[in-house]
Amino acid sequence: MMHIAQIQASDETGVKAPTRRALAKQQTRAKVLAAARRLFSEQGYEGATIRDIAAAAGMSTGAVFANFADKSDLFREIMTTDMLALAEAMTEAAAQGNGVEDSLQKVFAAGYRFYQTQLPLARAAFSVGWSPEDGPALRNAPPVQTMLNLISSQLERGVQGGELADGAASPLRTQMLFDAYLSNYDHAIFQGWAPEALQERSRDQIRILLAGVRRS
Repeated sequence: MMHIAQIQASDETGVKAPTRRALAKQQTRAKVLAAARRLFSEQGYEGATIRDIAAAAGMSTGAVFANFADKSDLFREIMTTDMLALAEAMTEAAAQGNGVEDSLQKVFAAGYRFYQTQLPLARAAFSVGWSPEDGPALRNAPPVQTMLNLISSQLERGVQGGELADGAASPLRTQMLFDAYLSNYDHAIFQGWAPEALQERSRDQIRILLAGVRRS
């Protein structure tokens, strides 16, 4: 009876219900991702192996490779998911800003709060991000470009609103602001800085980087 009801519901909505095989595959991927996230946080990217991840997920290495090409593919999916959520949080924060400087400060603060409870994973991301093999794919992931575009749009708003001089929204200044944002994670990861301290430092960085283009 339940099977018939599922078919009827599918026919009524025009959307086919996922098969048992598809559901099982989704559950397997979810288990692997959860186990991988935990081990990457605990052991770092290099320390966590596919064998360890499979064991933590309660399945064979073959099951892992049936869903992910390799360890870098697995890590990239975790980070892409996080960066998409981070970009969304930053976008919402920017909308609450009052002027270009305040908007950028709120954007950066949203990022620091996002990773406050998962700094070990952020440390693994930085390790992978600067590796010659796996780094380019992570650094050039679409969510990273979304963050750069967000910073650029705040600068452009500053130009249009008369706060900043023409040309302030240059790709170089955008990249320098993004690099300043990233650089502060070093203090959080290795020196234990709280988000408030990171925000204070980023506030000074933003002021310095905007000083030469601010209209008096």
